[in-house]
Amino acid sequence: MSAARQPSPTVREEAAAPPAAAAAPAPPEPARAARPARTPRTPGARRAAPARGVQPAPALDAGERDRLLQGRHHDPHAVLGAHAQRGGVVFRVLRPYAKAVTVVAKGLRAELHSDGDGLFSGLLPLGEVPDYRLLVAYDGTETEVHDPYRFLPALGDFDLHLIGEGRHEELWTALGARPMEHQGVAGTRFTVWAPNAQGVRVTGDFSYWNPVAQPMRSLGSSGVWELFLPGVGEGALYKYEIAGPDGGHTLRADPMAQHAEVPPATASVVTASRHVWGDAEWMASRGRRPVHQAPFSVYEVHLPSWRPGLSYRELAEQLPPYVKELGFTHVELMPVAEHPFGGSWGYQVTGYYAPTSRMGGPDDFRALVDALHQAGIGVILDWVPAHFPRDEWALARFDGRPLYEHEDPRRAEHPDWGTLEFDYGRKEVRNFLVANAVYWCQEFHVDGLRVDAVASMLYLDYSRGEGEWAPNEHGGRENWDAVAMLQEMNATVYRRCPGVVTIAEESTAWNGVTRPTDSGGLGFGLKWNMGWMHDTLRYVSKEPVHRKYHHHDMTFGMVYAYSENYVLPISHDEVVHGKQALVSKMPGDWWQQRAGHRAYLGYMWAHPGKQLLFMGQEFAQGAEWSEAHGPDWWLLDPAYSAAGDHQGVRTLVRDLNREYAAAPALWERDSVPEGFAWVESDAADDNVFAFLRYAHDGSPLLCVSNFSPVVRHGYRLGVPEEVPAWREVLNTDLPEYGGSGLRHTGPLLPERVPAQGRPASLVLTLPPLATVWFRP
Repeated sequence: MSAARQPSPTVREEAAAPPAAAAAPAPPEPARAARPARTPRTPGARRAAPARGVQPAPALDAGERDRLLQGRHHDPHAVLGAHAQRGGVVFRVLRPYAKAVTVVAKGLRAELHSDGDGLFSGLLPLGEVPDYRLLVAYDGTETEVHDPYRFLPALGDFDLHLIGEGRHEELWTALGARPMEHQGVAGTRFTVWAPNAQGVRVTGDFSYWNPVAQPMRSLGSSGVWELFLPGVGEGALYKYEIAGPDGGHTLRADPMAQHAEVPPATASVVTASRHVWGDAEWMASRGRRPVHQAPFSVYEVHLPSWRPGLSYRELAEQLPPYVKELGFTHVELMPVAEHPFGGSWGYQVTGYYAPTSRMGGPDDFRALVDALHQAGIGVILDWVPAHFPRDEWALARFDGRPLYEHEDPRRAEHPDWGTLEFDYGRKEVRNFLVANAVYWCQEFHVDGLRVDAVASMLYLDYSRGEGEWAPNEHGGRENWDAVAMLQEMNATVYRRCPGVVTIAEESTAWNGVTRPTDSGGLGFGLKWNMGWMHDTLRYVSKEPVHRKYHHHDMTFGMVYAYSENYVLPISHDEVVHGKQALVSKMPGDWWQQRAGHRAYLGYMWAHPGKQLLFMGQEFAQGAEWSEAHGPDWWLLDPAYSAAGDHQGVRTLVRDLNREYAAAPALWERDSVPEGFAWVESDAADDNVFAFLRYAHDGSPLLCVSNFSPVVRHGYRLGVPEEVPAWREVLNTDLPEYGGSGLRHTGPLLPERVPAQGRPASLVLTLPPLATVWFRP
């Protein structure tokens, strides 16, 4: 029967109905089970007999009706809901698949006309809009719900102002899905930035993935779309259906989602944190000493493969004691932000605000950070603002046009990884990234961000040939938009999150990476020393007989050691894709390989700069790392015949960290020339290096490395004359580490014999392929 021929629906005085828990239209064949609670009613349970009073509402303009039904309406609240006008109040409801819709309020029950296509409407003779609910009838059930279109916007003007300025430092509190109570009703506010969209609708398991009934409103010129859905709560799955400028529709995950489905599923999840933190002591004390003047020894971890199959909470039980026993001060976690392809190791992010659900929910990840802090271990996160993947359900051309990426393909397309680069010059995109950095530090208590692929951000011609890039406004190759974003990120993080450190993976000679932003620098706290890593690994990979021709590879790093505040990284990138594990880079037989591995670590831990070692290298795993199975823990199984060899290296790493932490000379003056002096830097034929490190109080540590497989007897080295005696505090050649056992057991007394320009000297026996530390 057409709407024009139906008998008039009814108005009847009746006691107010009790509030229902949720609002949801239900198509007859749902694609996915719905979550929110509903109040089912038998057909006609509270239906009244027809009565006079409901008049047909004014017909919608055909164009407006079409825009509403096709998801292209910018202000559905102006059409749907209840609106007072001359002659009464017009109610209009969009409920696909409903058989009938009745307005219920105190003293009121009115069944609306069906206008077709799921639209219901009526003009009621009321003086004002009542506090009403809707009774929606489907085949076999009735559901009493709040009308989403009777609510005022749940996002304030000040939030919109900050978003418009690109200065909302807690953007995650304004955009995304936020469970809340609004106008006395529990539900979830959905907000999304999509300025190029003709219309946006939210859909999810609460609507059986039918988006028609939930069009969102555009909030002025902000580009933000908003809808409060009563009854939708934590655990609900959702996406946004976006009508682009060309009229096409795409279904998108929420860029601001704080929880996501477990990949390969791609829906966003409504969430709220209930974690109670237990790390107050850690948080209060972490910033008392500047990081570049503190011990900083980092164990790099890929969480999904460290112990494959463990959840965040299981990792919280196993990872902290392991790292604490080895003596590392921090862990660095490869990216935990949600990513669709595990083989990217997390470096192709689709959910910048959501910890990956592979190992649990956001609060489970908080529990891991909390456990590490309570064990006295800091947490560094890898953060990836350099690029994002092209998945059609994620950020790429989010609202039908380039939005997060630059509109110029030469600026948007990353040639190395097949991904897209952010448009750092757009204030809203810059805000998205800066707020994201703050989010991880503030909401998850992380102690630092290691920023991936900074070089690819800084240079417009990075990995691009002639004609594949456009110069900046000054004709140069610098990406000044990226520079400004990094400066703002660093300044904001350091201001808002005391004690946090930012670390740049930057592989070029860009000037001022760790210089403060108010002095024109990028503002990072530390920078990975990629040059030192490449040079020293090249040296140790050579046969000892050939090392004299590459001697400068081990010393060149001191030429620029104080140009930045450095981290010495032996990271995941150096033990994959044919590069071999660290121990396998060493030449010689198995004993020589392990000895070279130990000597290199001893040299590295004493060298100016902070330390970073990737998992598996602490026990000399011989195979390259694979994210599919992680470290070869079986090498430490006592049933394995060579387990002692691997356990010995692990014991050395523990002792390196303990002696390192106990020796301020190795970390107090990392970033100033006064903390270092060469003793022997030219003994190329001997493969020997010796240097002194100094603490603030002048107390020294002497490091001597012999990268030759022969013992050096009677080796004379100049030392400070004011030190009356020296003792050996670490020797990588000890039997418990797998070495030959050559050591200095008693005090070493300097002789008044000049050497290397010093008036006093020690005569030492240098073990083969070993590093030895001495202290007064």
